[in-house]
Amino acid sequence: MTASPALPARPDATGPTAHQVAALAWPMTLKAIFLHGTVVIDAYLVSALGETSLAAMGLAAAIAGLVLGAILAFSNAMQIRTAQAFGTGDPVFLKSALASGMVVNLAVGLAGLLLITAIGWPVIGAMAPNAEVALLARDYLAVFSLVILGEAIGQCLSSYFNGCGETRVPLYSFCLSVPVNVITSIALIYGHAGLPAFGVVGAAMGSVIAVVVQVGFLVTRFLRGNGHLRRVAGWRQATFALTLKRHLGFSLPIAATFLSATLATHVCTLIYARLSLSEFAAMTLIAPWIMVAGTIGMQWAQATGIIVAQLLGQETPEDVLDRFLSSAWRGAFVAAAVVAALMAAVCLSADWLYTDLSDQTRQVLLAFLPILLVLPFPKGSNAICGNTLRASGDTVYVMHLFIWAQWLFRVPATALAVLCFDLSAFWVLSLILWEEVLKLPAFHRRLFRGDWKRSQIAS
Repeated sequence: MTASPALPARPDATGPTAHQVAALAWPMTLKAIFLHGTVVIDAYLVSALGETSLAAMGLAAAIAGLVLGAILAFSNAMQIRTAQAFGTGDPVFLKSALASGMVVNLAVGLAGLLLITAIGWPVIGAMAPNAEVALLARDYLAVFSLVILGEAIGQCLSSYFNGCGETRVPLYSFCLSVPVNVITSIALIYGHAGLPAFGVVGAAMGSVIAVVVQVGFLVTRFLRGNGHLRRVAGWRQATFALTLKRHLGFSLPIAATFLSATLATHVCTLIYARLSLSEFAAMTLIAPWIMVAGTIGMQWAQATGIIVAQLLGQETPEDVLDRFLSSAWRGAFVAAAVVAALMAAVCLSADWLYTDLSDQTRQVLLAFLPILLVLPFPKGSNAICGNTLRASGDTVYVMHLFIWAQWLFRVPATALAVLCFDLSAFWVLSLILWEEVLKLPAFHRRLFRGDWKRSQIAS
């Protein structure tokens, strides 16, 4: 196997620096932005069909999004496990990580489809405003189910490439599939080029075609560069069943962390609906900006975790690990400053971006600015800690920190602030910042203790 250019086969005396993190992070960041942008594009294409089609797509996407979120959560864990395996240079470990991750992703995808079949249709019927929306949502979801299976494979392979330091490969797959998605969706939604007009279902068909192209590209690149793994004999543990069990033990805390964060965010969003109309509109508008801009810091932290896992797999000396993490941390603060600048641009240009909104809503957006300028710094620093600890296998501690901060602080505090004390949107949004401040001492104390540098990840 050829070593990734992002990290030498064995570290030199100084080790990697923030430049290597940047080399891994920028393709991951662009891919994440493409992923968020695809949802926006699909909604835009369907919007011309009217509110009924748009509501049907939104309802179906919300249900499918739960399954896709679970796949992404387990894929993130597999990414770290692959990085550990890549660092050891052991092809058996690498094959075991890939095979285990693929089995888990396919199992999650199939379980999700069974769940949708069992309770998804009744949920759609109960939540849809009318029978027409429910029927369109069911038709859309029936086709989109193929996307779920495709993403189970595609996200596994993307995580494998990321863990090996080849983060450009998943980006290339999106650069190929996004235009295919847009072109085929337009043709199938509206019936261009002699095709029937499938309406909202055409958007799902376009997504299916795009994911087939994406997975086909990833499989081709894998077979071309890593096909030899199919001929590697044996598993990391005595049997594949034990190997899969070990992989699940590593992955479940990471997946639980991501799923908990998604659920907590949905619950808080429902609570935000009790704010005044202008405040709720402002919260709804700023949330996607926080997510998209925050991608810069989050992907930097994930790239840091990948390299840390690779270095630990190589049994790198502690002084090299310290130097690398210090360099990566400085880069994280630069990334946080970039995110803060982007958020400032959004808030200060609200009058130009959202001319159709009321003055009161734009004033609420501007009032968010102090929070959004500070938030990226503790959030980015906590992310560096969390991904470093996960890379060392300290996944349960990270899971507890995230879950308890969400469910013992942010969710109940949001409910009290909105439902009991009727606080303004400024103070409600500030709870996201206070959650990061609350986690800060526990994360940094654990990291500075240094046990992660002596972690044995060979098992």
